[in-house]
Amino acid sequence: MKHTGYSEVHLEFDSKAIAARQWGSVEGERVLALHGWLDNCASFDRLAPMLKGINLVALDMAGHGRSYHRSSDANYNIWEETEDILGAAEALGWRKFSLLAHSRGAIAGMIAAGAFPGRVKRLALIDGLVPPSAEDAQAPDILARAIAQRARYSVVRKPRVYRTFAQAVEARMNGMFPLSAWAAGVLTERGIRPADGGFIWRNDPRLMASSTAKLNGAQVRAFLSRLNMPVRLVLAEGGIEGMIERLHPVLKGHKNITVQVMPGSHHLHMEAGAEGIAAWFGPFLRGEADS
Repeated sequence: MKHTGYSEVHLEFDSKAIAARQWGSVEGERVLALHGWLDNCASFDRLAPMLKGINLVALDMAGHGRSYHRSSDANYNIWEETEDILGAAEALGWRKFSLLAHSRGAIAGMIAAGAFPGRVKRLALIDGLVPPSAEDAQAPDILARAIAQRARYSVVRKPRVYRTFAQAVEARMNGMFPLSAWAAGVLTERGIRPADGGFIWRNDPRLMASSTAKLNGAQVRAFLSRLNMPVRLVLAEGGIEGMIERLHPVLKGHKNITVQVMPGSHHLHMEAGAEGIAAWFGPFLRGEADS
């Protein structure tokens, strides 16, 4: 399967550079797409062409793909993505827009929409909604672990070199969430760069470090309570273990969040599940499903 029909986009704001891909017509509904952890905007190569009538801009999030890496004194805490989401929208000249997001990107999108509900028209989320909450008493250990990991991943060391593109694709196929050869291939194509002896990943190694702080249950509920826009959430039958059960109590009382469980793995939008997602999300993102 080839991936065509997009244009490459370069966005600059606040001395940051975000790379992106754009599908559809500039006259269509404005939608920003946010990928998952250690992925890149090619995550939407299969789904995006199926979403007609939409001006879709899929971002390489900070530290991923061809976008900027945060400075040495900065972190990759999930809520810090909000500034980049709004910055990208401002660079595009978008005041109001919808979000299409997967996994970590879905969590970042929920937080951004909760912080700035007046900017986000609709949320279309794939296998992600809220981060696992932490107890207040865990805060010291969370901070200590994050600082230790940041130090470890900030050390300049020789990255793993893959002698061939095929070896890098194979590694991506067998990662935390197994992928098909095609899905791994498009992510790898954008996610690696040439190096002496072969290829290395572009991702910032510090993405492997845990957050310096995590939201507690009350904070998660506070963000959710501010989602005054319609939300559609696709959960994968074979997705993150325990997610479907974990979200049941979280979703109580949120009548604006509609959930549909679909067959497939965590990256179902990159597999055969893309057709079902497009059929459900397309009218929604175009505003045709508004009641």
